[in-house]
Amino acid sequence: MIDLHMHTIFSDGSVRPEDLVQLAVDNNLEAIAITDHDTTESLAHAQKAAEGLDLEIIPGIEVNTVWKEKEIHILGYYIDPEDSTLQAVIENHRNSRVVQIQEMAQKLKAKARLNICYEDIIKEASDIGTIGRPHVARAIIAKGGATTISQAFNKFLNPRCETYVRRKTVPPHEAVEAIHESGGIAVIAHPGDLEIIEELAQDLMNYGLRGLEAYHRSHSPALIEFHCSLAEKLGLIVTGGTDFHGTVDLYKKSLDRLHMPPAVYRELHAERKRRQLSAFKAS
Repeated sequence: MIDLHMHTIFSDGSVRPEDLVQLAVDNNLEAIAITDHDTTESLAHAQKAAEGLDLEIIPGIEVNTVWKEKEIHILGYYIDPEDSTLQAVIENHRNSRVVQIQEMAQKLKAKARLNICYEDIIKEASDIGTIGRPHVARAIIAKGGATTISQAFNKFLNPRCETYVRRKTVPPHEAVEAIHESGGIAVIAHPGDLEIIEELAQDLMNYGLRGLEAYHRSHSPALIEFHCSLAEKLGLIVTGGTDFHGTVDLYKKSLDRLHMPPAVYRELHAERKRRQLSAFKAS
């Protein structure tokens, strides 16, 4: 079994990369991909923790993008974390996140009458990773504006709220191209969220898209079947993962719901070999 979608405290997850490695060992996984939002900082920690273990750490990332007013997440597998093009996209995102959160804090104070400032939100975030809306939600809870993360999102942080601020970010085409140029495999994350998935996938294939995340906790069996069929039609691979953000005690339940066939891992490796062969021929 494998898990190709996991988050750590370096983005909006709750545990350290070393903890995810231990979870993988405890659950007899063959491989995991740590796919933090807009950062690769956790990868070296996970790889060090996995030294001497029978566990593959697939270097990954999840890049948040926007296209036609819709948020689209792009996963990258077997990336080169040091690639300059990819790091330029990451730096762009980091700067955009800071601006977004600063403006959101101002709106929460002006419109929701919550005594929140940017520094309050920073306190809720790890000082080693990227900042995002879950950290704003925790600050809202700390100030008494909500009692749970879900409530904070529903009241203040979803796009329908007057206190929401959309982040200025790159289009998915640029993220796919950066992942592809780094030697990685670009995949659309949780495509069940997207009504325009076939049109979008065909467009992004021109920039290097190679897969769809068919297996995701938000996908019904019918959605999984649909995206597997679409991937086959377009000549793409399928991937999947728990999209885990929670605490250690919740992981087993997330993993039990995944139901991803072993062929996914084989196809990902086959795609990696195709990419390596293509790069060799190009050189």
